[in-house]
Amino acid sequence: MIPLSAAELVAVTGGTGHGIPEPAPLVTGPVVIDSRLVEPGALFAALRGDRVDGHDFAAGAVAAGAVCVLANRPIEGVPTVVVPDVTVALGALARHVVGELGATVVAMTGSAGKTSTKDLIAQLLERIAPTVWPPESFNNEIGLPLTALRAGAGTRHLVLEMGARGVGHIRHLAGLTPPRIGVVLNVGTAHLGEFGSREAIAEAKGELVEALPSAEDGGVAVLNADDPLVRAMASRTRARTVFFGESPEADIRAENVRLTEDGRPAFRLITPSGYADLTMRLYGEHHVSNALAAAAVAHELGLSAAALAEALAEAGPLSRWRMEVTERADGVTIVNDAYNANPDSTRAALRALAAMGRGRRTWAVLGTMAELGEASQAEHDAVGRLVVRLNVGKLVAVGGREAAWLDMGAKNEGSWGEESVHVSDARTALELLRAELRPGDVVLVKASRAVGLEKVALGLIADGANAADSEGGVAAR
Repeated sequence: MIPLSAAELVAVTGGTGHGIPEPAPLVTGPVVIDSRLVEPGALFAALRGDRVDGHDFAAGAVAAGAVCVLANRPIEGVPTVVVPDVTVALGALARHVVGELGATVVAMTGSAGKTSTKDLIAQLLERIAPTVWPPESFNNEIGLPLTALRAGAGTRHLVLEMGARGVGHIRHLAGLTPPRIGVVLNVGTAHLGEFGSREAIAEAKGELVEALPSAEDGGVAVLNADDPLVRAMASRTRARTVFFGESPEADIRAENVRLTEDGRPAFRLITPSGYADLTMRLYGEHHVSNALAAAAVAHELGLSAAALAEALAEAGPLSRWRMEVTERADGVTIVNDAYNANPDSTRAALRALAAMGRGRRTWAVLGTMAELGEASQAEHDAVGRLVVRLNVGKLVAVGGREAAWLDMGAKNEGSWGEESVHVSDARTALELLRAELRPGDVVLVKASRAVGLEKVALGLIADGANAADSEGGVAAR
């Protein structure tokens, strides 16, 4: 973060200072909402949550080194900038800092793949100049400002992820941190229950390209040529458009796409400046589109085709529980993709499982895909049927009504019996797998965040590590 005085904090946020000493030390960052993350020079933002109130931790934050606190009310004995709304104040601070920095802001949105693509873009741009990007999925009105406020005087690229819960949300986020380059990955069925249709989702996602500066002012819209709803967004922007995809009309495209025996994508990367062949470290063919989007951004900012291919081949996962692959010492492979799920990402993960598990027994441990509204039953049923069509060996459907639809879809598609089982919770699923797994099996774990299926993956990984330790070996990584 760029250093800010208490007077600047008051001016930028429109707040009022209380209990701030003179002369006040500078806030040098970080800006945090968790008092356990406070460092000397930090600004602590006291947010009220459903279960805890940040104001209760303000004194401890200052004792740990925070210069002052951003709060809704004065706090006795604590240097405080009092504002009507702490979240709004964070946004105002983010806009101020971004405006002062002059860094290139790259923002992206999409129904699936935002976090993985953000991680790829960050790893590519780091090869050019210092880059800041969000940890995990910081893509809302709190997480996005916190990410922007991590940028310092040396930051040259700021990579941001923007999620949408309704029309106008992305427009608001883009106003906080105005992007020069905007990326729209896809329009899928995530949040279909909130928006009602893919067309409505496209309307919301397209707010990003509407917020870009004109082509004359350097604005660039990076759009998926393979998604008609995204491709059509070219008419909604003043920015220059760059298309990515496997379509022949794409500026950045992939040819000869294939999966290696262990499920890693390989392809020829074609760019306006040349081409190069590569094989990625990541698992699943869906990462090809993510890689092309990242390549389009980095190509705009100076990387050659050869440099892009080298960087994409070396890039790994930065965010937890997204196609994390662990090989246990006994030969069992755990694919932890339990951070979140929607129909598009689940289908992609299942195809990756099928590729990784050739010649091995495969397990799909799946749970509820949330926020699908009236489409929920049809989407869960379709995923259950896809499990069978991909020749996945076993389905463990975890949870309530939606899991029952997964189980029924598989059984109706394949006349399955014991190949599919419906269990109530993650603990039961873990017990079942512990009893039935055998060396060489491949297990995919995926569901929406609320299901907590990471407990299954982490439990199986811990079992492997404990077994290796007890035998005097080293747990597989």
